[in-house]
Amino acid sequence: GVLGSNNAPFEIMAAVMGAGMVPPLAMALSTTIRPKLYTAAERENGTTAWLLGAAFISEGAIPFAAADPLRVIPSMMTGGAVTGAIIMAMHVGSQAPHGGLFVFFAMTHVVWFIIAVAVGTVIAGLLVTFFKGRTAAKKAKEKVAA
Repeated sequence: GVLGSNNAPFEIMAAVMGAGMVPPLAMALSTTIRPKLYTAAERENGTTAWLLGAAFISEGAIPFAAADPLRVIPSMMTGGAVTGAIIMAMHVGSQAPHGGLFVFFAMTHVVWFIIAVAVGTVIAGLLVTFFKGRTAAKKAKEKVAA
């Protein structure tokens, strides 16, 4: 019903899609920049998360969120919120309810959409990497002390 109205619903759809792309892309970024923080299986999931995120398949981040919800979920929420805010502020619209970057032809202000997703991905990716790094350093410190 929302997609059948004026311009505002198209902006909302773009914000939803952009924010939904951030978690898998951010986890892919984090596994790329700090692979030692992740298991081999998580690194492999991170590799596939690039494509899943680009296609707005948010499920690419579920294994990471299930394994470490206290660090992953707040980081993803922050990055997604920034992405949605940029998209709404720049009046990006999407007439397609799904598809991610592959439905660029159904969007207005595509460049702003890409910028918003990139900014949110970097923020979320750096946050989760920072939080996981602090936890890893703390565990290493405790291990040395023991």
